[in-house]
Amino acid sequence: MDIYSLFIDGDWIENKFDDYIEVENPGTKEIIGKVPAAKEEDVNKAVEGALRAFPKWKNLEAEERIKYVQGMYEYFKKNVDEIAKTVHLELGCPPDFAKQRHVEGYFGNIENFIKLASEYEFTEFYEGYEIYKDPVGIIGALTPWNFPFGQIVKKVIPALLMGNVVILKPSQRTPLTAYFWAEAAHEVGLPDGVFQLVTGRGAEVGNILATHKDVDMISFTGSTKGGIEISKLAADTVKRVSLELGGKSPGILLEGADYKKALKSILGTVYLNMGQSCSAKTRLLAPRKDKEEIEKLLIDITQEFKFGSSQDETSDVGALQSKKQLDKVSGYVEVGKDEAQLLHQGQGYEGEGYYFPPTIFTEVDQNAKIAQEEIFGPVLSIIYYDDVDEAIEIANNTIYGLSGMIFGPEEEARKVAKEIRTGQLQINDAPFTHNAPFGGFKQSGIGREGSIYGLEEYVEIKTIFV
Repeated sequence: MDIYSLFIDGDWIENKFDDYIEVENPGTKEIIGKVPAAKEEDVNKAVEGALRAFPKWKNLEAEERIKYVQGMYEYFKKNVDEIAKTVHLELGCPPDFAKQRHVEGYFGNIENFIKLASEYEFTEFYEGYEIYKDPVGIIGALTPWNFPFGQIVKKVIPALLMGNVVILKPSQRTPLTAYFWAEAAHEVGLPDGVFQLVTGRGAEVGNILATHKDVDMISFTGSTKGGIEISKLAADTVKRVSLELGGKSPGILLEGADYKKALKSILGTVYLNMGQSCSAKTRLLAPRKDKEEIEKLLIDITQEFKFGSSQDETSDVGALQSKKQLDKVSGYVEVGKDEAQLLHQGQGYEGEGYYFPPTIFTEVDQNAKIAQEEIFGPVLSIIYYDDVDEAIEIANNTIYGLSGMIFGPEEEARKVAKEIRTGQLQINDAPFTHNAPFGGFKQSGIGREGSIYGLEEYVEIKTIFV
C-alpha cells in the first residue's frame, strides 16, 4: 500500500499531522493507498505559493502556457495505462472502461482546449475603448469521485491556459488519479505554485478554500446539496463559483422512434459507470400505448450487459464506488418497491465488493421519490405519457436540468428539444462530444464546462477607455 504526500509550491510535502485517509478498491474492499488529510496550515501554504506564482504565470505569453499544458498532455498519453489502472482500482470500474472512457475519452477535450486557447483573442479593440480578458486568479478546483481524471481535465486545463493558478482538491474517495497531475506538472517544469495538489476531507479542505480571502474562484462538481453549501461559503468573499451539480435526466421516446436502438443508448447511460453519472438518463418517458413492447425490450437489452467483477476484463459494469453508495442505492430501491412496480432486477455479481444489480421500475409516478431524486446507481424509472405535451411537462418536472435524450422523427424531436429546460440534449443518438459546452439549468448548476465557454469561465472582463 502506497502512502502519498501533498504537492505544494513545487515540492512533495510529507504529512506532518499524521492524519490520513484510506483509499479503498470498491471492487475488492482492499485498501490501496493512504493520502494526507490536509489541514488549514497546508491550505494556507498552498495559497501563499499560488499568490507568488500568479503574477508571472498570468503575464506569460499564451503560447508559453500552451507549451506547458501540451507537455502535461504528452505525459498523460505516455502514462495512459498507469492512469487507467489507478482509475480502475479506486473507482471500481472494469479496466477497459477505465482506459477508454475515463482517460482516453478526455484526450480530445484537452486537444480542443489547447486549440481554442491558441486561437483566443485576449484583447478586443473598439472605438474609444479596449476589452482585456484577464485571468480570474487563484482557482480552487474541487472535483468529484465519479470521474477522477476527466473532471480534472475540465477544470485544470482551461484554468491554466487562461493564465490562472490552481489548487486542486480531489474527492477523498478517489484521490489517487490526481497524483498523475502533480507528476505531470513536476515533469514539465511547471513553475512552482502554478498547480498544487492538496488532498483531504471535503468539509475541511474544500470549506477552507471556499472561504479563503485570497482564493478568487471555486470550480466545484458534485451534488446539488454540496454546491449550495459551497455557494454559501463563497458568498462571504463574493467569490466567483462555477458549479456542475446533480441531474435527473430524461430519455424520451417519441412514437416512430427505433425503440430498440433508443433503449440501448438510454440504458448505456444508466448502467455504464454503474449509473454514477450526473447525466445518466434515469427517467424513461415512453408512450403508454407501446408499454408491452418497450418493457420486453428493456429486459432483453439489460440481459446483454455483463454486471461482473470489476477485476474481470470482460465485464461491462463493475462495482459501486463505496459502501455508502451501495447503501444509498439499496435504500432508494426499497422506496421504489413501495412507490412503483418492480419490472426487473437482474443478476448482479455476488463476490466481495460493492456490487448492485440492474433495476427497472415501471408505472412510476412523475412525482415519486425515485423519479425526482438523484440515485446515482443502475436504476431506471419508466414514466408513461399519453401525448407529447405531457411528455414535455414530465421532462421539466424536476429541480434539475442537466441533460437528456430524445428519440423519434427529427422534426418533432427538435420541437420537443426546444421546450426542455436542460443544458444539453442528444437527438436520435447524435454523436456526443466533450468539446461541446456542458452544464445545467435550474439546480443542476451555474456556468459551463468544455468548449470556448469552458475557457471563458476562467477570465474576468476589463474595459480600458482610450
